[in-house]
Parts: sequence; structure tokens; C-alpha cells
Amino acid sequence: MISLADQLRRIEQGALTPEGALAESLAAIDAQEGTIKAFVVRAKNPKAQSKGPLRGIAVGIKDIIDTADMPTEMGAAIYRGNQPRADAPVVMALKRAGATIVGKTTTTAFAANDPTPTLNPRNHGHTPGGSSSGSAAAVGAGMIPLAVGTQTGGSVIRPASFCGVAAIKPSYRLLPPVGVKCFSWTLDTVGLFAAGVEDVAIALAAITGRSELNAPEMKSPRVGVVTQDFAGPTETGGAEALQHAARAAAKAGASVRELKMPDIVAEAWRIHNVVQQFEAHQAFAWEYGENYDAVPPLLRKRLDDSRHYTAADYEAARVVAAKARAALSEILKDVDVLLALSAPGVPPKGLDSTGDPRFNQLWTLLGTPCVNVPAYVADGGLPVGVQAITDYGADVKAIAAARFIERALR
Repeated sequence: MISLADQLRRIEQGALTPEGALAESLAAIDAQEGTIKAFVVRAKNPKAQSKGPLRGIAVGIKDIIDTADMPTEMGAAIYRGNQPRADAPVVMALKRAGATIVGKTTTTAFAANDPTPTLNPRNHGHTPGGSSSGSAAAVGAGMIPLAVGTQTGGSVIRPASFCGVAAIKPSYRLLPPVGVKCFSWTLDTVGLFAAGVEDVAIALAAITGRSELNAPEMKSPRVGVVTQDFAGPTETGGAEALQHAARAAAKAGASVRELKMPDIVAEAWRIHNVVQQFEAHQAFAWEYGENYDAVPPLLRKRLDDSRHYTAADYEAARVVAAKARAALSEILKDVDVLLALSAPGVPPKGLDSTGDPRFNQLWTLLGTPCVNVPAYVADGGLPVGVQAITDYGADVKAIAAARFIERALR
């Protein structure tokens, strides 16, 4: 993979120019894209900027995020040729930081379930995950050092786990979701993919202008291991990855203990879908109501199956979520970071599914920062990640803890 941090260090030392850094990515895209199919469109004649903390860094943008100079088609035929007039704020923030947008990466239709043709760079016979399929695969294949995705259920952390890359789903709305096709305004969160935690931290700090987000490694953290039994059993490689990460953290000097989540947190996991689907019916009112047959089949079924949710169901779910956030904040007074699986196990075989978000949806609902750290490689070169999770707004702590876990796993 291409390390963003390494490219920037070489630029600072004068060993690499911004133009040379961009050329490395463009050459890698030329070599890999024909197989991986991570992009839906590539920028015409992209140029490196000479200034900014991310100068020379090539970035892929998930194709539900508006770009003024490339179409935003949302993986759906109904938006074929759709050309926004403006860049989304997160795209402008990247450009102002000196980054170069080199293309739009594949997304499942409307960031839902209908898969893309993108292949998993670790094993082409297994899904790269979704909905940010192209963003995770482009980084995992070593084409680009940075990509942007979104998460409403598990669409940043899960594909990062499946493709063996680092990623952050920051605290809710740390990165603005304006100019992003809405699925659920309570849940939609913009996130980043990169080769390692340092790369993610540098990028997030540069985009937001918050230097403290490039946090140094935490020393001897108090780690609470969360198995999420309420989300169902793990799959192949899942339990092994979590145990491996917990042992590595303990060996590196962390205090590690298993935590049982209170009932209200388990209940919040169960009502995530109520919030998501109630809001989805409003977010897709035009597509579903006026263009029903054009809605991709898996998303259409999802909407069909959730028409029964009422405003009362939604309000009750919001009350549960608020109580669960308060309960989680109490738990996080006794530990520095939670350690949980990023996916049930290895990426599923085949390309007809993007995998199950059941190990992600709770943390999306609670708005907490989550950092995926590649933890384990099963047979077939199939990766499994773990996620470092802290309280809402504690992104600095999440990154610092993830850097500790990453080093421990090495």
C-alpha cells in the first residue's frame, strides 16, 4: 500500500516532489484498476498542488459525495450523468489542504446493499465490503494513499476490515455530511481510509485543521474488550482476531478486561434499524415514491420491508439511543478505549453480498469515533480488523489508542 505519511515525509525531506507523489498513485491506478474496478470515473489530467499539508496526496471520493468537476451518480442508473455544480465541503477541505482528487470510487447504489463490481484486493473471490467498496479497495490495492467514504450502518469500518486497511469513522459530524446523498441524517458519517493509523490521523488533522487529531500513541491504555454478544455469534476468523488483538495489547503493556454492555446498549443495537429506515423513507421519498421501479432491488426490498415503522416507533428509538449514549459515557469513565470486532469475521465469499454490518451499527447510532486496525489474516489471505472505540467527541483518544493497538499487533 502507499503510505500517506511516508510520501509526506519524503516531500518534506526533498526526496520526492508533490508531482512525483501524485505520479506514484496514477501509475498504480493504471496498473491495478483494470482488475480491481475501484473507480467509476477518473479525473482528467489531475495536477499536484505545491502547497498545503496534503500536497501530492491522491484521493478517491465515494460516488455519493458531490464533486463539481466529475459526475456524482450514486451507483444508481437513475442518477446517470448527474453533475453537481459544487464540491461537497469535505471535498473542498481536501483541496484546501493541498490534496488532489483523482477520481470517484464505487459505491453500492445509494450506499445501501446492491453490490458493485469492485474486487477485494486481498482475495478477488471475496467481497471488498460496502457501501464504500471502491474507497477501501483502492487503498488496499495500493492505488491511492487516501480515500473518503461514508457510514450509516457499517460502510467505512467493515470494508476497511475486509480489505485490510486502516480507517476512521470519526465522531458524528466531525467531517461535514453536507453534499452527501442522505440515507439517514441521524447516522450518515463521513470517514477516511488509509494504509495505517498514522496516515488516517495526519489526513483527518489536515482536513479539519485540528492538529491535535494527529495524536501520539497512548501509553498503557485501559482496554475494555466488547464481544457484542447481542449482535450474534462471530464467524470465521472473528473470535481469533479479537483474542489476538487483546493478547497483543496486554503484552504491550495495556490493562485489558472484558466488558459486558448494559441492557440499554443492547437495546440501542436492536433499534438502529428503526432510526435508519424511518429516515430512509423520507430521504428517498422521491426515488421510492416517484421512481419505484428504478430503485435498485435490494434497497427497494429494504424500503418495502420497513414501511410499517411509525413516527411513534422512531421517537421511542431516539429515546433509547439517548439513554444508551449516556450509559456508554459512564462505562468509558473506567476504561480508555473499547476494543471490538470491525466485522463478524473474514470477508464473505462471492460478490453478491457486501457482508453484515451488525458489529458496526451500534457505534454508528451512538456517534462514537471508531478506528479500524487490521488485526489478523485467516486462510486465503483474508483480513479481519478490530476497532478502537471511544466516547463521542474523543477522537484524539481513539486515534492514540488505535496507534497503540496497531504497534502492539506488529
